[in-house]
Amino acid sequence: MGATHKLILEPGRASKNYWRDLFHYRELFLILAWRDVIVRYKQTAAGFAWAVLQPLMSIIIMTVIFGEVAGLPSEGNVPYAILVCAAMLPWQFFANALSLASQSVVNNSNLISKIYFPRMIVPASSIVVSLVDFLVACSILAVLMFWYHFWPTWRLIALPALVLLAIAAALGPGLIVTALTVRYRDFRMLIPFVIQFGLYVCPVAYKTSVIHDKLVIKLGQDLGEKCFLLYSLNPMVGVIDGFRWAILGGSSTFYWPGFLISLALTLVLLYVGILYFRKTERAFADII
Repeated sequence: MGATHKLILEPGRASKNYWRDLFHYRELFLILAWRDVIVRYKQTAAGFAWAVLQPLMSIIIMTVIFGEVAGLPSEGNVPYAILVCAAMLPWQFFANALSLASQSVVNNSNLISKIYFPRMIVPASSIVVSLVDFLVACSILAVLMFWYHFWPTWRLIALPALVLLAIAAALGPGLIVTALTVRYRDFRMLIPFVIQFGLYVCPVAYKTSVIHDKLVIKLGQDLGEKCFLLYSLNPMVGVIDGFRWAILGGSSTFYWPGFLISLALTLVLLYVGILYFRKTERAFADII
């Protein structure tokens, strides 16, 4: 007979053994993640094609508007479509993860109100769906590289670590927004607007150095550098720069101060997100 896990309910036990319970409920995490993946793709006629079509159309539009019409520069000899794709992949992952996580607890209200388990499993499992979308969408990058005869360098080995950074960048805000959505349902309407606005604030359609150079020209060297560091407080700036550095190889420049600032804020938001979620999750069953 297999080993059994005893669930003992007593005051304060859930808080003391939260991370242990999170591990013990890992099978529930896998079940919820697999269910979300199946539901997402089985209930659509195009299936996995949607994970490709959405970023592909955005890449085409941005390449035409920003690359051809506006004439913004690429990185060295990198085709503009690949420049955009290298940024669109992590951005699309972040946007989907934030959107799905924000509604995950509300959509699982029946489960939340009936049994005990660490509620963090719900938004964390929803991010797996976005990760599957990301892996499927990577086929766009492979096709573009083959089409333009542009091959990656040794830097590509850093991509798994950058994917983990992207997950952390999505999970921190995702936990905060999830907890807020349970109490204030208006956030379900706000998130799509934030995502749409963020697509143009983040350096997806253009390289980060364009922002840096414009700020330096307009404000001078010192003030421009300081304003660019403020711009780098956006966690996705560091994630996107990291992806481009890994995918584009030697053609991509890398601004370490901005990346480190984005990395630091990502870790801070993850820490704050975990704290805030744990503080508010006790009341989820009552509010929902």
